[in-house]
Formats: sequence, structure tokens, C-alpha cells
Amino acid sequence: RSLWLRHTERRQRVRMVNLTINNKKVQVPEGTTILAAAAQVGIKIPTLCYLKEINEIASCRICVVEIEGKETLVASCNTVVEEGMVVYTNSYKAQHARRMNVQFILSEHDAHCTSCVKSGNCSLQTVANELNIGEVPFEEHYEVNEWPQDFPLIRNASKCIKCMRCVQICEKVQGLGIWDMINTGKRTSVGVSGRKKITESDCAVCGQCITHCPVGALYERDDIDPFMNAVHDPEKIVVVQIAPAVRAAWGEGLDLPREMATEKRLAAAVRALGVDYVCDTNFSADLTIMEEGNEFLERMTHADQYSWPMFTSCCPGWVRFVKSQYPDMTKNLSTAKSPQQMFGAVAKSYYAQILDVDPSRIFSVSIMPCVAKKHECEIPGMDDAGAGPDVDLSLTTRELDRVL
Repeated sequence: RSLWLRHTERRQRVRMVNLTINNKKVQVPEGTTILAAAAQVGIKIPTLCYLKEINEIASCRICVVEIEGKETLVASCNTVVEEGMVVYTNSYKAQHARRMNVQFILSEHDAHCTSCVKSGNCSLQTVANELNIGEVPFEEHYEVNEWPQDFPLIRNASKCIKCMRCVQICEKVQGLGIWDMINTGKRTSVGVSGRKKITESDCAVCGQCITHCPVGALYERDDIDPFMNAVHDPEKIVVVQIAPAVRAAWGEGLDLPREMATEKRLAAAVRALGVDYVCDTNFSADLTIMEEGNEFLERMTHADQYSWPMFTSCCPGWVRFVKSQYPDMTKNLSTAKSPQQMFGAVAKSYYAQILDVDPSRIFSVSIMPCVAKKHECEIPGMDDAGAGPDVDLSLTTRELDRVL
């Protein structure tokens, strides 16, 4: 009863606000934005830069709405509701401004959609289609940048719409601040903070900026061609390992219902590409546990010779983060390889013996949920099997869906 009373008192303390959106009566808690209030009654307001509690800066101006009694339009993503407010999300004035703003953005965006990795899953493309924008009445001009194409993370400045999502997600969530706004005026752009090269930065290659980019300005290096070249090479025996997280997510990019996106269908689909053997990274995760357990016992036996605690190091993005942000803790990292690398080493040694083939014929591929795994494959010294890198290349879940 005491808990119920406190809950009731808390609800009574929350002041409710009444307003009208597109002739619909709405009641929401005080402090709610117009965007959230509209969503509560099923009214969709398009957005590009908005990212709840991360990026609410209203820079794209796509979510503008008209408020009765106000001459200027307001951004719904960061405008709080007021008592008696009357809002029109799709008035002529709001729709005209929204179309104009999207056309301005498109005039500085390389709209070669057919060759873009985000085609079909691009927020700008979706909004432009919804607003029936078939042409851009302004002179088109977009930025061009130089970027190391062998780095796991690629940035194409000609696609960037300066929404700031990458800047905010890296700063507020990952805590690295790799991206920042550079230059001023019409030359304003997004770049690596401190005007560094990406290879000189502390980027953990976590891929969060890729995930939250609404367009194709950020994406992982595409390794599908070398993968398929190996598949079609009669001298190569392609062995693929699949991470547990991929099994849970691979169907999303193909719009498969959960009941259809099973791990057996995933294995069958990868085999249908021409892959010789499909394996589960769970196996080498068990190997990693055994190796780290033995290492832990060794450290415990000689506790005074080691730093504590001992950290597991299966995630290469986390390892990069520790090395760049907390270098004094590097000695706490386990020296055991990650499951990905252990599997690659086993594939090119033990598995090659089982198949009775030269280890150099084994082409080891991992399908992983993390862009940093691409970086891990290329770390010098990852070739214990003596037949080239333990893992020849790594594909992300998005790449898997594209190749399927």
C-alpha cells in the first residue's frame, strides 16, 4: 500500500499538458517535445539529424511544424509543448519549408544512390521519396575528401549532410570524441578532431558512427569482392566462422521474420554462396576460456609478478580503447587471442591436417558484428599457423546481408 501511495503521488506531481495536433486532442506530461507528442497519437514527423537524448540540435530543419499564432516555424524535435498549443505538422507552410530544406541538403549530397551502400536504408532517400522530390532546383556542389581506403572505417565527405550524429554518438556514448566540426561558414564540415588523419586518431573502430549515420557518409570497408574471389578460386578452401551475435541479427537486413532467420538457414545460405565449410565461433570461444583460465592460474601462482585485475580481451575495439585511453592498464590485458583469431589459427593448422591439405590453401573468413574485427585481422603477428594471417578477412553482418 505504501508503494502504491508513493506511485500515485508521483503521478499527481507530474503536470499534464493539453494541446491539439492536426485537430487531434493530445495530453502529454510537461516537458514533452512536439515530436514525441505527435508520435504518441500516431502522427509521424520526418527527421534526419534527431537522435533521442543524443542529438537534439535541430540542425536539419526537416521536422519543422507550424504553431497557430506564431509566424515562424519551429523544430518539433526540441520544442516543448505548452498548454493549449495548436500544432499543424503538415500545413502548406510546413510542407513547403520541409521540401525546400531537403532540396538544399540534396544540393550538397552526392545522390548516386545505386552505388551507395545505404541505398534502400537511407533516411535522406526515404524522406526525399516521401516528399515527392524528383529534382533539385539548386546548383549541386559537394565536398570531396581524401581517405585511406585500407582503413576499416571509410568516410565519404560527398555524402555527409552535417547532421552531427557521428560527432555526438562518439562524444556522448563512446567518450572518444573522434569526430568534430571543422572549418567555418559554407566550408563547415565534419572531420577528425584536431585535424588528424584517422590513422593517427584514437578511433576504436567500434562502428557506432556508421550505425547512426543516416546516409552513406560512413561505412565499413567493403571486403565482399576478395571474399567472393576466394570462393571462386578452385585452389582455395574457404572456411567461414560465424559469431553468435550474427545469428541473432542477420535476418534484419533481409527483412526476414524472426522465425525464418534461424542459424540453420544462415549456415545453408552461406554454403549456397559457394563456401566450403561453415563453423561456429562458439567453439573457439571455449578455447579462449580455457586459455584465459590457464593464464589466470599462472598469474595467480605468481601474483606478485603481475598487475591486477586481469582483463579479458576478446573485443579488439575495447583493446584499442584501453591502449589509447588507459595505456597504464595495457599490462592488465589477457595475452590470449580473441575467439576470432584462435579459430583462424586452428583452421590453418589442426583443420588443415584433418582435411589433409596445405594450410596455405585455407582461406579463413569471419562474419562478425564488429568493424574492429577487420582491424584485428591485420595486426602484425597474427599468423601463428604459418600460412598467412590467422583470419584472412572479416565481414560485418551488413556485408553478409549485401552479399546474400
